Amino acid sequence: MRNRRKIGVISLAILLVAMLLAACGQKKGDTASPSASQPAASPPASSASASASAPADSGTKLTGDFEVQYFVGGYGDKWWNKVIDDFAKANPGLNVIKSGGPQINEQMKPRWIGGNPPDFIYIDGAGLNDRQMVEDGQLEDLTDWFKTAKNVDGDLIGDILAQAPQQYGGKIYNIPLVLNSWGIFWDKALFKEKGWTEPQDFQQFLQVGDQIKAAGINPFIHTGKYPYYINGAFLYPAIVSANNNDPSILQDMAANKPEAFRSPAVLAALNKIVQLRDKGFIDKASVQINHTDSQMLFLQHKDAFIPNGLWLPNEMSKDIPSGFDFGFIPSITQDPGGKVVANTSTATVAVAAKAKNKEAAKAFLQFIFSKAQASQWAELSGAPSNIKGDISASNAPNYVKDAAKYLTDPNTVVIPTITYNADVDKAMMDATLALTIGKITPEEWVKRVSDAAAKVK
Repeated sequence: MRNRRKIGVISLAILLVAMLLAACGQKKGDTASPSASQPAASPPASSASASASAPADSGTKLTGDFEVQYFVGGYGDKWWNKVIDDFAKANPGLNVIKSGGPQINEQMKPRWIGGNPPDFIYIDGAGLNDRQMVEDGQLEDLTDWFKTAKNVDGDLIGDILAQAPQQYGGKIYNIPLVLNSWGIFWDKALFKEKGWTEPQDFQQFLQVGDQIKAAGINPFIHTGKYPYYINGAFLYPAIVSANNNDPSILQDMAANKPEAFRSPAVLAALNKIVQLRDKGFIDKASVQINHTDSQMLFLQHKDAFIPNGLWLPNEMSKDIPSGFDFGFIPSITQDPGGKVVANTSTATVAVAAKAKNKEAAKAFLQFIFSKAQASQWAELSGAPSNIKGDISASNAPNYVKDAAKYLTDPNTVVIPTITYNADVDKAMMDATLALTIGKITPEEWVKRVSDAAAKVK
């Protein structure tokens, strides 16, 4: 939750802090959360409707039906309800139709297959894959439109994005709306109480893991039902670290190059998972549980560390114990003195190729990609937007400040969001899960996945 563009580390950090005022997947942007849980109540958002209307460079009045499809998961639906209502008020000639919910992707599938899709889609949640939608010809080519598209404030949309749109064969079909960073979470309050050191590298992680285990707590839990959590927050950063901090190896993996999976860097990263496994750090419950179950055990201090995305605090807002203080670091797999590696992911928006009201859909894109809507998204979803923002007025929680500390460091390696072939991705997830429980060796992981890549190349 992708062939991704590189972005400036500082821009990403500013975005994360400014947009994340409170707290993936099924693959969300390809990696958003599969959850349908709702966020906790947020402070009232300032209205963004004053600056919104039809396209900034056009006096055209929008008319007819306009339908929006949006998945409701860990980010909730408060923002979608507000922004759609604002857009409808700004365009009274439109009949705006909301099609949203936790099962919406499955419910709308027959319409997409039948050539009668909604006009606009938020690509997030289980059952959607942006690359597959492009390959199936379901999304409108936005390449030329994007070059000159301005938001309702008159800003070029391309200039205000923290992470640029992914290109497929040199063309743009979808635009990142939500930006997430994977990483490792813990409870700072628990660590302070126990006198444990918050890890800055893999050696410190192993050392404190021994102390945690000795105290009768499982050092590490992950979401076995959705192994992309451990891949995104642990394995991929470890591969980049072992590849001399060069993320191009992941791009080669996404291009289905079998030799990339056979790289010594991949074996080195897999052996770090083996170290966790052989030291007994991995909670045995991990193999069979979903994301919310693993997160609940983490919040109950049954487990000290969890690999996850920045949506975690918001997704579990109703269950966070009093005094719990989220600690966060994008990666813990680097060697002492090595660079932190931040693996990012996005959730995107697009116009259906067979949309009946493409004019309204593009106007809606111009409406939502404004700084006012970015702020409103943060207030109502508790998640970071992909729009650059000013952190001066931010009252960010501790874990966001932790994220900013690493992401503003020029030594941090930021991995642009990467989408893997669906079959290869599944092969990686299945193999990683098997590795965590000792069913296969790192070498067998490599063979399984490189064979899968060779088949689709």
